[in-house]
Amino acid sequence: MENTEKLLKVAKEAAYEAGEIQLSFLGKKKKIEYKFNEFDLVTEADKQSEEKILSILNTYFPDHNVLGEETGSHKEKPSEYLWIIDPLDGTTNFTHNFPHFAVSIGLVKNDKIILGVVYDACKNELFWATEGAGAYLNSDRIEVSKIDTLNKSLLATGFPPGRSEIIEENFVYFKEFICKAQALRRPGSAALDLCYVACGRFDGFWELNLSPWDVTAGTCIINEAGGKVTNFNSEQFDLYGRNIIASNGIIHATMQETLYSCKNKAD
Repeated sequence: MENTEKLLKVAKEAAYEAGEIQLSFLGKKKKIEYKFNEFDLVTEADKQSEEKILSILNTYFPDHNVLGEETGSHKEKPSEYLWIIDPLDGTTNFTHNFPHFAVSIGLVKNDKIILGVVYDACKNELFWATEGAGAYLNSDRIEVSKIDTLNKSLLATGFPPGRSEIIEENFVYFKEFICKAQALRRPGSAALDLCYVACGRFDGFWELNLSPWDVTAGTCIINEAGGKVTNFNSEQFDLYGRNIIASNGIIHATMQETLYSCKNKAD
């Protein structure tokens, strides 16, 4: 059994190292490759960041398993620990030198999320949490907002790259929420969107077609900040469920009802 303090220290070290790699590329011409379509980007910074994180995790925890966005599954070991990493969440922002992207490192133990670290190197903001110990931004404790109605809420969402049917579905939700909420944002990094809910900058967030590396760390941070995370049609959160609602908890039921109503209208 690993010491939580050591797990967190290593995760922070890996996040800082990956963030430094990203800053070294910022403002420079980047070699862009495409994974599944012309909208799904990957850069040398994504790859180098993941290599650095993997190297650090393997140095300290050689018996742990890892799931990474760029290199896939490293689950050959019979371990109760699984690190889930997104080395650069917000790659499209990064390629345009738009300074809103992050490193996301989450840890699952026996199918339960126990640790999350999200690092925005541009703003030097490290969001982090461990199970049962609260959530933090750098050294300050954070909590979700107390906003209690949609019409007072600032919400956020995202759109998947190149999946037209999902984009069309989310436009239905987008139109409904933009009429009901105080305002709506689409910043381009799900990991940071979740952290912004955790610290009260956003009151709620939803998105479709996400992967575990997008949401593992942020989910831990929101839960520890007093918020709530579920899939669209559930009270619990399935890490592999592909869609997500995250909120301060107070407006969660209203967000779920709105999404459910829109889905029924579309059907």
